[in-house]
Amino acid sequence: MKRLLTIILALQCALMVSAQQLRNPVIPGYHPDPSVVCVGNDFYLVNSSFQYFPGVPIYHSRDLVNWQLIGNVLDRESQLPLQGASSWLGIYAPTIRYHEGTFYMITTNVGNGGNFMVTATDPRGPWSEPLWLEQQGIDPSLWFENGKTYMVSNPDNTIMLCEIDSKTGKQLTESRPLWRGTGGRYPEGPHLYKKDGWYYLLISEGGTELAHKLTIARSRNIYGPYEANPANPILTNCCMAGQGMQIQGTGHGDFVQAPDGSWWIVFLAYRNFGGSYHHIGRETYLAPVEWKAGEWPVINGGQPIDTLMAVNTLAPQQPRNVHQHTLLNSKSNLGPEWVYLQNPIEQNYQFTGGKLRLHAQGWLVDNKRPTFLGRRQESAAVEIETEVTIEPNNAIYGLTVYQINDGYLRLYASDEGVCFDARIKSAETQPAFVRWADDVPQQVRLRITSDGERYHCFYARPHQDFEELGSMECSLLSTEVVGGFTGVTVGMFTDGPTNADFGEFSYFDYKEK
Repeated sequence: MKRLLTIILALQCALMVSAQQLRNPVIPGYHPDPSVVCVGNDFYLVNSSFQYFPGVPIYHSRDLVNWQLIGNVLDRESQLPLQGASSWLGIYAPTIRYHEGTFYMITTNVGNGGNFMVTATDPRGPWSEPLWLEQQGIDPSLWFENGKTYMVSNPDNTIMLCEIDSKTGKQLTESRPLWRGTGGRYPEGPHLYKKDGWYYLLISEGGTELAHKLTIARSRNIYGPYEANPANPILTNCCMAGQGMQIQGTGHGDFVQAPDGSWWIVFLAYRNFGGSYHHIGRETYLAPVEWKAGEWPVINGGQPIDTLMAVNTLAPQQPRNVHQHTLLNSKSNLGPEWVYLQNPIEQNYQFTGGKLRLHAQGWLVDNKRPTFLGRRQESAAVEIETEVTIEPNNAIYGLTVYQINDGYLRLYASDEGVCFDARIKSAETQPAFVRWADDVPQQVRLRITSDGERYHCFYARPHQDFEELGSMECSLLSTEVVGGFTGVTVGMFTDGPTNADFGEFSYFDYKEK
């Protein structure tokens, strides 16, 4: 008996040693609708990008917990027309797959063409020009088998399947219905898998807000009929066990099998701050999956998803320590994290005299290819800073925290003074304004900080300390208040009546606290 107890204790200790602390999300900030593929020992993951250009960020990992941004799939206007796109439109949920030496990315450009597919032999690019597809509905996905290429999407709130030509995109068979889900609204995000002789169809239901969930069905035949899992939903935090957690809106996932045979799922969710509000967007999360032969997959032991979980991960998760100082003297200093709103007008972004000159293109609220250059806010607690040169023209220029074209804050300068204001839907806040006296500075530094509850805006004259100009609650820029499918981005902008109006920026500093 004593020896048996010793063995049990040893096994318990071994399990304790092998378990890691998995901190979710694994890709924080505005990174919704993740799709993942494993090729050899490498994992590649893509996300939705909506109205931002370039589109569909692509990440690489060797262990599913530590991810590196390696580029954007859609980096040319010919691949990604975004005329008039807002964060309700543009690129919806992409799927990435690999087959016989080729990577495939299939997605929907809502408002500018519908479903299409691009291919590459290297996930870092270049990716091909779009192959436009006939079957519509959002969130298309691919399945390859026996020389055939199948496509699923959700026209008319029904998961539909057809066969396509992977070289041309031409639809080869009629669209056939597979499943309408379990009765939740918006059955979408379909992915097909085959395991132990079964075709498994994973979908999202409930809408991408609080009631988001994953459900699954299976069939012996790819065309069905599909039998629903009696234990559906297989993932949701909208339940008794998960209702008190910071993480909500769990859904839209994609299974992947690691080289060691273990199964995992990446999926989206969001974190609430300041109550039931989320402003930094739907993020990418990870959970283990138990998938026994011939049985239904079980995600995270059937338990809801928390920000910290004890999981036998493939490798230890490295802590985030992000501080990025970008000198704006060359376009080559801009990494793949930098994005524009819609397709940029190239001549409005000029590197000259060791600075970035941003020419006005109307106003942010107009949503007509505004002059904006920024990046995703990937932590609730951040500090961003820039230095602007005071220009004697009609422009205003500075920093913005941007959720949607009628939901943002601005901290900006002009030759009249420095100002902080915000637009919350149709309402404009009372601006906080400091007018320059006779001594108009040549430059002024602008800084915005956040602790996840409030944004604080500061300015500083040369060789002087920062002074706070004003603050506002982060929740006012949340999806619940101003809408949108993205999450906030932070960056530089110039607003003004004509292209002759401009602002000049020396650097951009982004630091997570």
